[in-house]
Amino acid sequence: MAKITMTTPLVEMDGDEMTRILWRWIKDELLLPFVDLKTEYYDLGLEYRNETNDQVTVDSAEATKKYGVAVKCATITPNAARMTEYDLKEMWKSPNGTIRAILDGTVFRAPIIVKGIEPYVKTWKKPITIARHAYGDVYKASEMKVAGTGKAELVFTAEDGTETRELIHNFKSAGVLQGQHNLEPSIESFARSCFNYALDTKQDVWFATKDTISKKYDHTFKDIFQEIYDNEYDAKFKEAGIEYFYTLIDDAVARVMRSEGGYIWACKNYDGDVMSDMVATAFGSLSMMTSVLVSPEGNYEYEAAHGTVQRHYYKHLKGEKTSTNPIATIFAWSGALRKRGELDKLPELMAFADKLEAACIKTIEDGEMTGDLAIITTTPNPKTLTSEEFIKAIRKNLEASL
Repeated sequence: MAKITMTTPLVEMDGDEMTRILWRWIKDELLLPFVDLKTEYYDLGLEYRNETNDQVTVDSAEATKKYGVAVKCATITPNAARMTEYDLKEMWKSPNGTIRAILDGTVFRAPIIVKGIEPYVKTWKKPITIARHAYGDVYKASEMKVAGTGKAELVFTAEDGTETRELIHNFKSAGVLQGQHNLEPSIESFARSCFNYALDTKQDVWFATKDTISKKYDHTFKDIFQEIYDNEYDAKFKEAGIEYFYTLIDDAVARVMRSEGGYIWACKNYDGDVMSDMVATAFGSLSMMTSVLVSPEGNYEYEAAHGTVQRHYYKHLKGEKTSTNPIATIFAWSGALRKRGELDKLPELMAFADKLEAACIKTIEDGEMTGDLAIITTTPNPKTLTSEEFIKAIRKNLEASL
């Protein structure tokens, strides 16, 4: 069969460790044989980020603004151990954090539902979509170690030189400090992205912070959401038969555990990071969680919600076979291809993305799966495959559907 054509490139962001290996296998087995793949390639592997002083990450985000759609492999955010392992010039920041800041979007993460992989929370019947704010807070924080006794203050100096001060703490011993910030325009974009996504998907929106403790920082998020909802979305939500409500983060967790799912749970940056991992794992596996960053301008960046699978990578380097689950990474590619097809009016490309996802689900539901799913599935006598075997099994089902 002739390959499916593309007219506009995707921005392709390569990554690290085992997911980088899977990235190549996915392209070789599931994409290049069927699609005349056009991408603008950026190597976000840690070595090249270090070589370019992380300029490649900035360039990839700017390219996403240019082309509108990107697909990203999982990447390493270095810690002290990685500094030594990779001989880094400095402890580079999270690539995802950099990209999110430049695009100023919202990350929507949702589990992939498959028969035979049952949620650990027995009430959950529908996917729970985590909407994660994509700017600021701990990801843009400044930190300081305090050697001993002294006074710490927050100081804001206005353009006219006027200073506003707020006492943080009178230290009587050594300790640590952290300064966080956020921006009202970014919070406004976050709110509108959540409300627009809810209207597109006909889902309720739950938003949760801790405004009872954080009476200025978190309360600002709450107030902005409510003002935008009241002024711009109330009538639209009522017409669509959906609702928006705010609650405290601890109350939201309790409600989520008793719910059947089927809504968007909007969270601040770090809350969304944690809760998306919790939701993904409770639905079965973190390797079955999709993630898409949506900017206010309508740019999209698709990726898996999990990390680089370091432990499996070290096994791979020793020549050992691994059973790493590639599903979320495959769905990143299919999501990006579908959106590219939608924007460029290429129905064949959109249909291919649908069939690729269906082939993944059929493979698992037929009892062929990676080890992480085999140990939790209710499917009788599952067959555990290596990563390569699993991708080849998906290709077989994909070819049959094409």
